[in-house]
Amino acid sequence: MPDQSPAEQQLARLLVETLNLEDMSADDIAPEEPLFGDGLGLDSIDALELALAISQKHGVQLRAEDEQTREVFFSLRTLSQFIEQNRAS
Repeated sequence: MPDQSPAEQQLARLLVETLNLEDMSADDIAPEEPLFGDGLGLDSIDALELALAISQKHGVQLRAEDEQTREVFFSLRTLSQFIEQNRAS
């Protein structure tokens, strides 16, 4: 399993804390594993909660109507890269 970057590690911790994933640690989330479906198993409610937490922590807006959002939420790595590229200064 590829190692998480520092930004991915921070995002994984946010994901575990926000979604109360009690049986999982941030280190358990593979950077390229899908977050939804057969991967981590998140659902649309989880996506909304996570988008709100990301907005509050990083100032990055993720909008449901944006066609790119599905691609952004594919994995920890794609989500982390999007945040880094769009972070409020």
